[in-house]
Amino acid sequence: MSASTIEGTVDTVAEVTRAARPAPARIPMSRLLSVELRKSFDTRSGFWLLASIGIVAVLATGAVLLFAPSDELTYDTFAGAVGFPMAVILPMIAVLSVTGEWSQRTGLTTFTLVPHRGRTILAKAIVAVGIGVVSMLLAFAIGAVGNLIGPMITGTDRVWDDGPAILANIVLANVLGLLVGFMLGIVIRNSAGAIVAYFVYSFVLPTLSMVLAASQDWFKDLQPWVDFNFAQGNLFNDTLTGEQWAQLGVTSIVWLVIPLAVGLRMVLRSEVK
Repeated sequence: MSASTIEGTVDTVAEVTRAARPAPARIPMSRLLSVELRKSFDTRSGFWLLASIGIVAVLATGAVLLFAPSDELTYDTFAGAVGFPMAVILPMIAVLSVTGEWSQRTGLTTFTLVPHRGRTILAKAIVAVGIGVVSMLLAFAIGAVGNLIGPMITGTDRVWDDGPAILANIVLANVLGLLVGFMLGIVIRNSAGAIVAYFVYSFVLPTLSMVLAASQDWFKDLQPWVDFNFAQGNLFNDTLTGEQWAQLGVTSIVWLVIPLAVGLRMVLRSEVK
């Protein structure tokens, strides 16, 4: 047998072997979710940030028991005291869940193992929202314990003045705030920059909007349609009217959906270093 025949046979066998090699199975979304959830807990900063949710909820409940007047020991007071810190902590969790891939230089590994970046970003979003909802339910439970203990200490009547609809609105408001943090993390992709941007977005811009509405009559009626924080804040107050839901939808599209879509396009197309 000639050398050319042997080489041809070897090449044929190699081609058949390559053709018969099965393609690796696609990583299931359930595994991506479990990995992203574990990544939220397995760093020191992530662990204590999540632990602070329970710690702050207990401290806020204790502060209401110690300092609130007896006639204000209602479930609405406890839920408000516990829910306010959540509005600050939950967006930070969302920011770090995204920016960690760039600030800790793990993005190259993550997006190599899962080339379809959109699936990884979706898993991060689902985990962040899930943590937010569970955290709020935990906060409501701690507030309920406070509302059980408070009237027993003061001898006043126990008041359950927040129904399921109001609590659902509070959860929605905090989830929207969390998604704002997630959006800023996607757009900026730097932990410090995204956190600073969130505080400007949530505290500086609403203050400027409030001052402008107080001094300019033409902006007073326009504010609910352009100020996302103003429209979102209605969720903490009471049941929204149809017009208020429309205002929330319009401002969410302008300040959340469109920037998020732009940020996602940048993430999917940019070079990971």
